[in-house]
Amino acid sequence: MLAGNSLLPQHLVIPPVTTVQGGCYHPSKRKRTRLHSNRLQPMMSLNQTPQPSNSNSSTINSLTKLLWGQSLPPGLLIATVRTAWNSTWRLMMSQLAPSDPSGGYSRPASKFRASRLSVSSPSRLHLYVGLPCPWAHRTLIVRALKGLEEAVPVSVASPGLDGSWEFKYVRGREKDKLNPTLDKANGCKTLKEVYRLRNGGYDGRSSVPMLWDGDKRDVLCNESYDIIELFNSELNGFASNPNLDLSPPELKGKIREWYQIIYPNVNNGVYRCGFAQSQEAYDRAVNELFNTLDKLEDHLGGSRYLCGDSLTLVDVCLFTTLIRFDLVYNGIFKCTKRKLLEYPNLYAYMRDIYQIPKVAETCNFTEIMDGYYKILFPLNPGSIRPIMPSGYDPQVLCRPHGRESISTKDHALT
Repeated sequence: MLAGNSLLPQHLVIPPVTTVQGGCYHPSKRKRTRLHSNRLQPMMSLNQTPQPSNSNSSTINSLTKLLWGQSLPPGLLIATVRTAWNSTWRLMMSQLAPSDPSGGYSRPASKFRASRLSVSSPSRLHLYVGLPCPWAHRTLIVRALKGLEEAVPVSVASPGLDGSWEFKYVRGREKDKLNPTLDKANGCKTLKEVYRLRNGGYDGRSSVPMLWDGDKRDVLCNESYDIIELFNSELNGFASNPNLDLSPPELKGKIREWYQIIYPNVNNGVYRCGFAQSQEAYDRAVNELFNTLDKLEDHLGGSRYLCGDSLTLVDVCLFTTLIRFDLVYNGIFKCTKRKLLEYPNLYAYMRDIYQIPKVAETCNFTEIMDGYYKILFPLNPGSIRPIMPSGYDPQVLCRPHGRESISTKDHALT
């Protein structure tokens, strides 16, 4: 610690000031000046702008030179900050995104799984989601397409600054879209509180989507693909569109094959790019991502949907990543080789699904952008949200996609 003025330039050394009753006594002056003396200059009015004096400018320049030019050279300052930030970044990333030894993102497995659902009354079910999350978005789309809005109420959480999910009401932020809500089922302030309500408690990852059993006071499932399968097949007795089957028996094999391709390379692939903690891990992830997008672009040139002429669950899973691609993944996750706009078939395919009734209502672009750019501090420390890409203007997304006339070709998946 520096003692007194010993290291200041001579013209910056300030004589000691002695405090006395009613004012300050300066040893260079013989008179004592009272702070409230009428002989002092009048106080500056609030609408006046202070003008720096030459002596003040000289003082600032001297301090700047002292701190930057003599005390810590810019090169050393940058190196010091870089080292400190890199260590801090790795610590934060280890909490945000667990990695394998090579620095590749390793997604934690879902804790609560369900393959069957025995429901005599759907009133006990409640769905928890977050609008930025592509995994939760899957469940919202299938819920809407099957007509389960009344049977399965939803509470919409928002990402908090600490990365947790919290409940808050946002009045009319996006008209005709889903918006954040309070917890309609349990009245909790955070999703973690809801998880802790389950029998036996829970202190693990509190993730969305999550299907809650109100009667048993328990978490039924927090794996997105399990939930959309349950919504598709297990609640037809309570759905307003029960005849829609997004996973028909004759297509289950193709659905499974495509999902085994798009999940690791696209759905999770964008996260593997964004959360990579080494150049090697990033290069591997980004190459696998764009190689798969190239394959999808070719396939969709001759097939309206992934498995033919019918929309299936795997299309829903691909859509929720594609709709976020140029919006957030191209930028904050460094998926920069190409924009989705540069893939004519993929971009038209995305618009085709977006234009299906009820799907657009589940796409809240403001919440999606805020959820990534304002919350993922290690990837965007300034929390500055870029302007929304022009391709996400509703008028652009609703332009004719021309995919109705595509004849199905059975492309190989290899």
